[in-house]
Amino acid sequence: MKIALIAAALAASTASAAYAQDVSPDGSEPAVSFEPYVGLLGGYHNFDRRSEFGTVGPRGKMDGALIEGVAGINMPLGPVFVGVEGNVAKGFKDIDWEYGVKGRFGARAGQSGLIYVSTGYQWVNGRKGFQDHSDMSYGVGVEVGPKEIGLGGVFGEAGPRLRLEATTYDFDSIRPMAGVVFAF
Repeated sequence: MKIALIAAALAASTASAAYAQDVSPDGSEPAVSFEPYVGLLGGYHNFDRRSEFGTVGPRGKMDGALIEGVAGINMPLGPVFVGVEGNVAKGFKDIDWEYGVKGRFGARAGQSGLIYVSTGYQWVNGRKGFQDHSDMSYGVGVEVGPKEIGLGGVFGEAGPRLRLEATTYDFDSIRPMAGVVFAF
């Protein structure tokens, strides 16, 4: 009996959430939308000594600074969102280029903030004797929008968001990144 009640409650909440998605607040058009964005991030990628990049050079591990461009699209679904993002990063030191694609899922925080997890595929091109490899990547992140810091009247719904994230390449590295994402 408890399972039937829980299932009925979930079905009712799902139906009401779906209805809320199909009708905008004024009832004129669908409330489901897509939010495209672009961004510029900077950070550092540090691989473990036991990673698939092997041990090359006197330090015995691959690492380097990154400047990264991202572009993606989010689809809000009430209090949560799903999205897809592509990235291209120019590396320094041992890393030549990195590029990849990932899916994102998370919760909307306030009017324009996001808290998310991601997973995807990342290609890493090494230099100085390091080979090129590709593998899965996993991450967590947060974006803080203008309304959360008191600038909602300046930018409205669109505008810049500060992003902080940490990703890992097949659990063999740490890749903290920070930057600005522009939603439009």
